[in-house]
Amino acid sequence: MKVVVIGGGSSYTPELIEGIILHKETLPVTEVVLIDIEAGLEKVRINTEFAKRMVEKAGLPISIRYTLDRKEGLRDAAFIITQIRVGGLDARSRDERIPLKYGIIGQETTGPGGCFKALRTIPVLLDICRDIEEVCPNAWLINFTNPSGIVTEAVLKHTHVKCIGLCNVPINMRHDAAERLGIEADRLDCRFIGLNHLSVMNHAYEQGVDRLQEALAVDNPDSVVKNIDKNEEMDLIARDMGCMLSPYMQYFYAEKTMLEKETLEAIGLEGTRADQVKAVEKNLFDCYRDPDLKEKPEALAKRGGARYSEAAIHLIDSIYNDRKDVQVVDVRNNGIIPTIPDDAVIETNCVISKDGASPLRDAEVPAHFLGLVEEVKAYEILTIEAAVSGDRKKVLLALMNHPLVHEVRDARKMIDEMMEANKAFLPQFYQS
Repeated sequence: MKVVVIGGGSSYTPELIEGIILHKETLPVTEVVLIDIEAGLEKVRINTEFAKRMVEKAGLPISIRYTLDRKEGLRDAAFIITQIRVGGLDARSRDERIPLKYGIIGQETTGPGGCFKALRTIPVLLDICRDIEEVCPNAWLINFTNPSGIVTEAVLKHTHVKCIGLCNVPINMRHDAAERLGIEADRLDCRFIGLNHLSVMNHAYEQGVDRLQEALAVDNPDSVVKNIDKNEEMDLIARDMGCMLSPYMQYFYAEKTMLEKETLEAIGLEGTRADQVKAVEKNLFDCYRDPDLKEKPEALAKRGGARYSEAAIHLIDSIYNDRKDVQVVDVRNNGIIPTIPDDAVIETNCVISKDGASPLRDAEVPAHFLGLVEEVKAYEILTIEAAVSGDRKKVLLALMNHPLVHEVRDARKMIDEMMEANKAFLPQFYQS
């Protein structure tokens, strides 16, 4: 089996190699190809050498190599994992800082930052998919590239590639619920519904008994993901709603507090999350260079990718081995949430088999959550249309539908500034 990682220079790559090693009994991986672009050459070289040491220590006969020739690297792939960041962390920094000037939250996947990340990313992913259609049309694309739900929807709407979107938040939420209950996470059957980075867990079954309300009654000051500090109100809000909430929902339910926090961070010594990640990544790649390092360092958890490989490789294992187990992934709605289009992508529990992901038909959307889902989905659909068409008006329409954008005049100015700042990565908006 050949596995290809596009964005092989990402600091997350050792997570995936660890996952492949841990699944050695069920996944006959013989080749891993790390693909990147010229700007990522140094990092993908470092990752390749580190990955070789990891599989050598595990005693596995897996060939590991890198290439900048995407089409050659993709040929004969069985599974492809995408984890790219168009524009790098500098673009992320702009996504975080520019909205703050207009009193709007700046965040990687939520709000204007997520919109512009999608505008930069979607054309690149669609170009990648054209190569997949040509050289490995039967391969499965596992999309981890953020904003995962929006990007996955664009791929499913505009290509014939077999694509499933994935995020590590639901699996971390399940572990959070289990920790509160004092049990192993494998004992819980947790049910999710919503959108990527906007989902809720509304059931947590242990041997048929729903223990979610017990879990919600227990305070946990720790965030589900390391890249977002937990707002103290979130457990209270979750109890009022009767659901466990994606950590990204605090941008909606504690917007004023989060905006104040981000503004202070941006002018402080720590800087925005992009600035913090730059420091974390420098340390990580210094570690990865060490010829004596042969296993994933603990410092990788600070990057925000906890259980990333567990989610990705588990999904690949279930498709390859036709397990028909249940996992939380991003797939076409197909009537699960009746008030949004069938071809829109949602995040929910699905049966995973050799044919892909089939949503469970008994998913319930809490009434007090539905309006937010509908509003954000309208924004997502318009963002995809803007990314594909290069229509600036649709960027404005998209952000007018986003709950974190309140003033159209500010939105216009912000869009103009973000467009200019991202000009090198938004050619579709600058064609004559």
